[in-house]
Amino acid sequence: MENTIKITRVKASKVNNLDFDNIPLGTIFTDHMFICDYENGQWTNPRIEPLTHIPTHPAAMALHYGQAIFEGMKATLDIHGNPTLICPEKNGERLNFSAQRVGMPDFPVVLFVEGLKQFVGLEKNWIPPQEGSALYLRPFMYADEAFIGMRAATHYKFIIIASPSGPFFTKRISLYAETKFIRAAQGGTGEAKVAGNYAAAIYPTELAKAKGYDQVLWLDAIEHKYIQEVGTMNVFFKINGELITPKLDGCILNGISRICSIELLRARGYKVIERKISIDEIIQASENKTLEEAFGTGTAVGVAMIQDIGYKDKTIHVSDDNPVGQMILDTVSGIRSARLEDEFNWMVTIKNELV
Repeated sequence: MENTIKITRVKASKVNNLDFDNIPLGTIFTDHMFICDYENGQWTNPRIEPLTHIPTHPAAMALHYGQAIFEGMKATLDIHGNPTLICPEKNGERLNFSAQRVGMPDFPVVLFVEGLKQFVGLEKNWIPPQEGSALYLRPFMYADEAFIGMRAATHYKFIIIASPSGPFFTKRISLYAETKFIRAAQGGTGEAKVAGNYAAAIYPTELAKAKGYDQVLWLDAIEHKYIQEVGTMNVFFKINGELITPKLDGCILNGISRICSIELLRARGYKVIERKISIDEIIQASENKTLEEAFGTGTAVGVAMIQDIGYKDKTIHVSDDNPVGQMILDTVSGIRSARLEDEFNWMVTIKNELV
């Protein structure tokens, strides 16, 4: 396919209307969007143009059969004022993993990364400079072919939009271990970043919030016993000095933050074990005082510190302190900002603003 990205700029940016100290979550968007079309078996016409509404036929197949996937990423500024991305090629690879699971075409990873770099370079002024804030990037793909029938579509759109955001969680969080509803099952789409996964999570999450909890602790579909994820995050438990995270089993998303956290922890000398872990084991560890801390990792939140877990009629107190979780958060932030050496070669720095 063609690799030249055509750029059409807005006449005047809206960025000066934004109060970077008070950013509403998910409602403010930057000036531009990246778009590419899939037709006749290939991706074509990659372009960056002013953000606008997209004409959609009522029979667009994504609306009826759910062929829609997405990624989540962040752009931040380093101490030199350059925009940075962390492991963008991994997001491109995971996008294609998700695409294959729901019968969609791969998107070229090289174009994925180049499109992000040019898009972020153009929107540099929208990146909040405050610690913990970022420009949240949302690459997504959906079937826009007008057809009522159960088959893979032949027309798709790949788009990147962006929204400036402040820190996601500013306090320790409490979880509700869900024993009725499920997030994912063996053979399903839990390991892919498919839009429908999140639709299925909305109602039980609202129920958990009504009970006073921040997020759902998802358990397995068969026994409602083995831990999968926390809300939209991967989860880690520190028990008796060891870091344990649920192993990838077809139900759990292989988060980019999860990958980086495991690499960092092992480099710092921690023992990290990927295995099945049950809610009963967490209860026992809490009771015998070997449960030292727990935290979730994800693009939007970075690291979310877990304080309590509600399970049936129990409240499991996890901890009031998260030294390991805080170390991950501080180290990744330091690498992103170039205050610390990028010892893992995670970062992509966008040094030249587009002209």
